[in-house]
Amino acid sequence: MNIKEIQQLIKFVAKSGVSEVKIESKDLKLSVKTGASGKIVTHSEPEVYNTQPVVQNLPLERTTESVGSQVVDIAEDDHLITIKSPIIGTFYRKPSPDKPNFIELGDSISEGSVLCVVEAMKLFNEIESECSGKIVKILVDDSSPVEFDQPLFVVDPS
Repeated sequence: MNIKEIQQLIKFVAKSGVSEVKIESKDLKLSVKTGASGKIVTHSEPEVYNTQPVVQNLPLERTTESVGSQVVDIAEDDHLITIKSPIIGTFYRKPSPDKPNFIELGDSISEGSVLCVVEAMKLFNEIESECSGKIVKILVDDSSPVEFDQPLFVVDPS
């Protein structure tokens, strides 16, 4: 089957009102699908996101890390908690460019404190803490893309 024959078949299917035609031979497999109007129809469902942060215990090895002008020493601890992103989007540490950051390194937080926002599909989702404690480490830079389940913060709950 050459290109002209395929084009003629597509025109015929569009005019006839048939919604689908499949042709198979040893050399060729052809499938033409159309809607009632003769155009190809596709459907997609909107995605639903769970905006609750994922909290997980995180054992850390002994490291020294520089954050801005501060150096943080993190010892191996089983009691540290990692707060992870509940959605894919863009991570922001402040509510708007002219406002201060929600939290800073070393800040004490309580359950329900807003830690950051993650923008997904033009919606700004506030990420709240599900535990109380002290921010030991901020793992993501402001205005950076984040993935689902990506660690954002390390919290010492003691």
